[in-house]
Amino acid sequence: MTTEHPAPALYLFPVTLGDGEPEYVMPAANIELLKGIRHFVVENLRSARRFLRAASRDIVIDDLSFTELSEHTPAGEVDDMLRPITEFGEAVGVLSEAGCPAVADPGSDLVAAAQRRGIRVVPLVGPSSILLSLMASGFNGQCFAFRGYLPIEAKARSASLRDMEREIRSRRQTQIFIETPYRNNKLIAELCRELPGDMLLCVASDITGTRESIITAPVSAWKTRKYDYSKIPTIFLLSR
Repeated sequence: MTTEHPAPALYLFPVTLGDGEPEYVMPAANIELLKGIRHFVVENLRSARRFLRAASRDIVIDDLSFTELSEHTPAGEVDDMLRPITEFGEAVGVLSEAGCPAVADPGSDLVAAAQRRGIRVVPLVGPSSILLSLMASGFNGQCFAFRGYLPIEAKARSASLRDMEREIRSRRQTQIFIETPYRNNKLIAELCRELPGDMLLCVASDITGTRESIITAPVSAWKTRKYDYSKIPTIFLLSR
């Protein structure tokens, strides 16, 4: 395989999590491979184009084809996104809005379609907020669960927190979850109200970015701590 003509396959490219430069968080081989791909399936067109410009000046954006795949994309349209591979023998790259494609990301639907059709899927190395935050938290990295977004409805949300607390106590299983960035501060306040003071909370914010902050402290300490994570991509971890 050469970067000019990558083998026909579905390539999953992790992208930057924040405002860091791609060269600091992506292997050089990924960037070279990007230069040879002409078809991309992306979660957000604007952020994908911005990422590709930052990745390499050699990439001519106007020469590329883009298809958006979001949570609102009809299921019947997903298989057609594989046509460059199945009909023309060309590679297709997948770009999430941040981090790893197909992890808490609609790209998983495309990967599932490729697997059903026997198409080669190539996951590439790059930043994952789940693993990077777990590495830096000091929590159990052998038994953990990623729960995505917590339920919005208050009763279900409280039940989810109780369930996480049970998993932590009974199995010492690290619990990992995310929130819409503008609700980060509200979530921390809610955790401080709902959870025991001796529970450990790690708040990992802007990972690999210029404002990176990864802090583990008891919930009781977060109650009095000054913080402002509003509108900053952040991931949360709980343990004991």
